[in-house]
Amino acid sequence: MKFQRRSSFTLIVIVLLLISCKKEQTIVSDKAQSEIASHPSLILTKSGVNDIKSALGSIPIFDNTLAAAQETIDRAISYGFDVPIPKDYSGGYTHETHKKNYVLMQKAGVLYQILGDEKYAKFVKDMLFEYAKMYPNLPVHPKPRSYARGKLFWQCLNDSNWLVYTSQAYDCIYEYLTKEERDILEKDLFKPYANFISKQNPQFFNRVHNHSTWGNVAVGMIALVMEDDDLLETALYGLKDINLDKTLKDNDGGYINKDGKFGFFANLDEPFSPDGYYTEGPYYQRYAMYPFLIFAQALQNKKPALKVLNYKDGVLLKGVNALLNLTDADGDFFLLNDAQKGMSYFNSSLVSAVDIAYHFGGNNPELLSIAEKQAEVTLDDAGLAVALGIKEGKSKPFKKQSIELSDGANGDEGAVGILRSGDLELVHKYTAHGLSHGHYDKLSFALFEDGKEVIQDYGMARYVNVEQKGGGNYLKENKTWAKQSIAHNTLIQNEESHFQGKYDIGSRYHSNKYIFGTENENIQVSSAKEENAYPGTQLHRTMVLIKDAEYKNPYVLDIMRVESEKENNYDMPIYYLGQIIQTNFKYAKNDVSQILGNSNGYQHLYEEASAVATGENIKLSWLIRNKFYTYSAITSNNDEVLLTRIGANDPSFNLRNEPGLLLRKNNTKNTVFVSTIESHGTYNPVSELAVNAYSNIKRIELLLDSKAYTAVEIVTNNDKRKAFVIANQNNDKETTHKLEINNTEISWQGPYVLKEIN
Repeated sequence: MKFQRRSSFTLIVIVLLLISCKKEQTIVSDKAQSEIASHPSLILTKSGVNDIKSALGSIPIFDNTLAAAQETIDRAISYGFDVPIPKDYSGGYTHETHKKNYVLMQKAGVLYQILGDEKYAKFVKDMLFEYAKMYPNLPVHPKPRSYARGKLFWQCLNDSNWLVYTSQAYDCIYEYLTKEERDILEKDLFKPYANFISKQNPQFFNRVHNHSTWGNVAVGMIALVMEDDDLLETALYGLKDINLDKTLKDNDGGYINKDGKFGFFANLDEPFSPDGYYTEGPYYQRYAMYPFLIFAQALQNKKPALKVLNYKDGVLLKGVNALLNLTDADGDFFLLNDAQKGMSYFNSSLVSAVDIAYHFGGNNPELLSIAEKQAEVTLDDAGLAVALGIKEGKSKPFKKQSIELSDGANGDEGAVGILRSGDLELVHKYTAHGLSHGHYDKLSFALFEDGKEVIQDYGMARYVNVEQKGGGNYLKENKTWAKQSIAHNTLIQNEESHFQGKYDIGSRYHSNKYIFGTENENIQVSSAKEENAYPGTQLHRTMVLIKDAEYKNPYVLDIMRVESEKENNYDMPIYYLGQIIQTNFKYAKNDVSQILGNSNGYQHLYEEASAVATGENIKLSWLIRNKFYTYSAITSNNDEVLLTRIGANDPSFNLRNEPGLLLRKNNTKNTVFVSTIESHGTYNPVSELAVNAYSNIKRIELLLDSKAYTAVEIVTNNDKRKAFVIANQNNDKETTHKLEINNTEISWQGPYVLKEIN
């Protein structure tokens, strides 16, 4: 009986132990299930996938995007894939194949989630395991040009691109893989990959630059999928205890280390102004916005407590609005700093940016009109929100108006001023240097009409991903021409570039905002000063967009004041696009083109013709896209007028052979360059009729120039006279001014005025 009691007790204990063990297994199982159930969670969420599935077939823009992605991936699956040993620069087979692979994996992962077909998950899995086989023994890339060579690509930047996209694919098929398969991928591929672009390349990772943004986000995205908090910390705040020189000399410019902060948040702090302008310029802002916003979206989904989209007063969402305002009427980005012509908001980066900004930024209906023009959406929660908004008829036009976008982390390092009137858009640049992608072009400008360049900024000397042109990378002419001051529409002193063309000098300074006035649509003003481009010389440029009811199109008034401690030679180039129709000055055309100079970009300019000014206004009219334009300028006696063309000392024909006019003043201390630019007529090649083919401005005259005021008279062909006056040292809007000029009294309130005079 005693034995029986013990046996019963033992049995009870065993049963209780079994129940406890079972309960513990259940807890472990539930926890594991919870972890697995957290995927996808980066750009797609579980609830988002369910919402997408419920809406399919009734959201045309989303359905069309999905169908296009499905066609692409189905074709890729039927053809098979290649994971080649890396060997090429940009544009080469291995480079383009690995680039194609990460895009295919990302799309296939999304298709698996939305359509539920395992062939898409298998496609991603098979490709990932090919990379996992190759990566552990993969040496650094054989091409030596980059300051931070990658493994799959010639630079760590492209390796980071790969991981940003591939992390999304991994997140989408996470549940499809077994734990053993995930362990292999993380041990052999993802963790060593993340360590390579961070710990093994601190000069790339611990930096404030669009390169580092991609690196930080790449590490952060894979950290979120693997739920590796240490790796995530590295992505957000940079590598710790890394000693690097404050200046790193390489092909990509200076190493920025202002306060010892690095990582994702540092790259949000420094390059973005409070207005959302990115100091490297819109071309690279477009490129950087994808990782910025994709990671912000992932953090919003996985780590909402960080409130990344609210960081710095919502600067990322402001950045989308800034970018859209930095485009012309066709959606092409203005060419500030290094930039390739034709890049636009139709790029996939901006599709993603617009969708994320709409979904997380308060459902701004104006963004829907941009999405409609893009005609595609992202295949995720944000893209669904946009598709539903369009379906529900919420779209409103995105209104681009005149706008000033400050530069610098605190908005106090100059700005970009954009004046818009009618079909004209004038871009006035008075910013900080722009990190390694900056150009030496303080106070430069460009002019557009109806989305087309009239007065151009050259942009960069590079053919991106065209292997035949320097492996698709920056050409040497980017430094010898495109970055130099003479390549831009701004003043050059003694044939030297601003800041001697040296990055370590130029990066210390910025121009200063003076006036940005757009309250009156008939006279809009952007005015700024530059005091450091040439020591001892102060530059003050005022750009005015004037709308006259008597003429169809607005016109531009340009005033560049120069004050110097000594006599200098000054050059003011203007790079118009089109065919010369007429000049009002006699020029001598060179039989054999002469070269304008020996260095600082001058060696790339042919001097095709020259003239000596007599002190009268000079005029040059040209035709492009069947529209007439005229440049008029005040000259002094013996000023030189040079007709130039880009392309000298260019044996590989890397530069575009485009025209320019250069107005030169020699042995001058203080001076003023004053000019106007008009759009004034059209030519119809069918009817063969030229309408309004001549300038509407009879003459321009400098009435007054002193430290306090500058006054310019504009006389039109019907003898109407107007005076534009600006206070050079007082930009207060409340101050009252009074001047007597040529027996005419002019009084006004504020820093400038345009008045009709007798």
